[in-house]
Amino acid sequence: MERRSFLKNAGVGLATGAVAMPAIAQSAPTIKWRLASSFPKSLDTIYGGAEHMAKRVAEATGGKFQIQVFAGGEIVPGPAVFDAVKDGTVEMGHTVSYYFFGKDPTYALETAVPFGMTNRQMDAWMRYGNGGKLLGEFFGRSNIMPIPCGNTGTQMGGWYRKEIKTVADIKGLKIRIGGFAGAVLSKLGAVPQQIPGGDIYPALEKGTIDAAEWIGPYDDQKLGFNKVAKYYYYPGWWEGGPQVSAYVNTKKWAELPKEYQAILLIACADAHVDMMAKYDARNPTALKQLVGSGTQLRQFPKEVMDASYKAAMELYAETSAKNPDFKKVYDDYKKFMDDQNLWFRVAEGSYANFMYSKR
Repeated sequence: MERRSFLKNAGVGLATGAVAMPAIAQSAPTIKWRLASSFPKSLDTIYGGAEHMAKRVAEATGGKFQIQVFAGGEIVPGPAVFDAVKDGTVEMGHTVSYYFFGKDPTYALETAVPFGMTNRQMDAWMRYGNGGKLLGEFFGRSNIMPIPCGNTGTQMGGWYRKEIKTVADIKGLKIRIGGFAGAVLSKLGAVPQQIPGGDIYPALEKGTIDAAEWIGPYDDQKLGFNKVAKYYYYPGWWEGGPQVSAYVNTKKWAELPKEYQAILLIACADAHVDMMAKYDARNPTALKQLVGSGTQLRQFPKEVMDASYKAAMELYAETSAKNPDFKKVYDDYKKFMDDQNLWFRVAEGSYANFMYSKR
């Protein structure tokens, strides 16, 4: 089955769980895979995406195809998931591709880049644009087949121990952030720090870092960042709609029966929608609780947003000039996003702004 074609027809309604899965013949093989996640078990939303997918696969095959999910650090550390799947140490991974920015910045385009696409726009590019094809070819060189398997929606801009009022306040700021976002903030004088999710709290508490970004209210509250940093900024301009992905080793994928391939793709599509729905359902309550407990909600000043946008565009031009793979994918990404933004500002944007004004 051709992956891109299947993704177009998998159907977003799968999140309801109402779609009947195909019956598996008694002669179908029993297969057990291991999946290495980049996330801790404590984050039931983003880590839970892999568990949701694995549960669907087992249900649809009568337990004949089982995928055991391991949290970050149980088999390999979170940042090592890419190599673990590439080398066949595990059959699958569940991660975000911008973690592997250091290998090649092109990987980040499979998740999110500063001032990039939203969840819905990314889905459109992956299914009906060239995203699935271009990224499939690029990842294929590393023996990895990436499948969309979650999204967090637009993220928050993180937790800060001091207010950010001007661009000058970013200079010298030690902030937990990586990838393209870290490179953009470096242009503005910040000092990006690569720190795993589980180590952010003590780093903020001890003052080793001045600020940290993670995901959004529901997860941030779970990790307790409001206890060690007062100011909570928005929006996370570096993550307009970060896609979470299931990685499959291409050799192991080829060995799967066609029915199992189809079921795995359907299960990933279901988990993809389910994760976004969970975040949308849980973030409002968490945000209200955070503000109620003393968190100071702040919007990034326009001056900071404009400077960040300018720095990001400069970085894309610099990266494109020296990396043909990045240029090929980013040029297509940018063209698709520009058309999307023309459409979204007409209906979606105007409707949303009107409704927000009535709150």
